[in-house]
Amino acid sequence: MNVDYKKYSDGLVPAIVQDDQTNKVLMLGFMNEEALQKTQELGKVTFWSRSKNRLWTKGEESGNFLLLKDIKVDCDNDTLLIKANPVGPVCHTGADTCWNEKNESGLGFLNTLENVITDRKEKAPENSYVSFLFHKGINRIAQKVGEEAVETVIEAKDNDDERFLSESADLLFHYLILLQAKGHTLKDVLSVLEARHNAKK
Repeated sequence: MNVDYKKYSDGLVPAIVQDDQTNKVLMLGFMNEEALQKTQELGKVTFWSRSKNRLWTKGEESGNFLLLKDIKVDCDNDTLLIKANPVGPVCHTGADTCWNEKNESGLGFLNTLENVITDRKEKAPENSYVSFLFHKGINRIAQKVGEEAVETVIEAKDNDDERFLSESADLLFHYLILLQAKGHTLKDVLSVLEARHNAKK
């Protein structure tokens, strides 16, 4: 990797850290050649701390490490893109990122829906349909997914798009509940699909 450390007077280059799974930008640090080598050796993102004036491995005190996945240098050879898996919050304030953003995948409303399901599962409010299903257990949840799948297939054979989309929404909703009942999220399923895709390249 050809990095132009001499481009800046202090010999440091910016290092943008991005979550390998969600693609969220987590933080910005600075690296010299020694910091980059240490990062590659440890498998944990290490910067040159300008305030401490020494090498600093992110998480060395808090335990919130950034586990290295990949490193790329930009077209001008003076900025690094570090892809990592964060262990805990990244910012010293306790936020997921240094821009106080949630480190979530770009699934939009599906993230919101999964959070609602998690909340209903944990708090079990009365008169909640989701809480009712979790109370009934895995067999009832799996049965509902099967029922909604059959109804979706039936509507797919007709020409009523509104009913087909409605049944599709019911199927997806109950599938998200089933995933959480099994201790998983949609992100885990996407990881399997991504691994299969990469294996075929």
